[in-house]
Amino acid sequence: MNTVVTSKEDILKASRKLIQKQGWSAVSIRSVAAACGVSVGSIYNYFDSKAALVSAAVESIWCEIFHCQKDQAVFLDTQDCIVWMYGRMEYGCKKYPGFFTLHSLSFMQEDKSDGKRKMQQTWQHILSGICLVLKQDTKIRDGAFTKQFTAERFADVLFSLMLSALLREDYDPSAVLEVVRRTLY
Repeated sequence: MNTVVTSKEDILKASRKLIQKQGWSAVSIRSVAAACGVSVGSIYNYFDSKAALVSAAVESIWCEIFHCQKDQAVFLDTQDCIVWMYGRMEYGCKKYPGFFTLHSLSFMQEDKSDGKRKMQQTWQHILSGICLVLKQDTKIRDGAFTKQFTAERFADVLFSLMLSALLREDYDPSAVLEVVRRTLY
């Protein structure tokens, strides 16, 4: 058995594969070490606990699902962005069955505060992206946002609708698109 892991990313890749095949509860220091073909101590060189490993793996899945590498144009139009995000949610559900269940979204509350902080950072990144799209979309009518009804508040609404859709495994963006059309255009 190897005693050295080539990288932290190798560990996260093995963790994602375990989550993909068996669910996030299959991730443990031992199972990931076995999947990497290394000793348990090698995993501890990168992660000081199971909670740290699981939170990093979950964070890497969120990043994989919502990282846009190709078509940056989706971030210029709110409706295109919503369609893209719902498509990515569907992709995530298919690639990582059960990942978006209520239990997996709330498990961070059971672990150390670092795991919860990482999840909140990931969600904040997504929320900031939605807000940026709202501010860059030239199709949004003048005066759509006010001091009371800001792009940030509307981004919160859109993000809440997305999280609700994740829990319901509903990847049809048409209702959210209608809310956007009626509110902003």
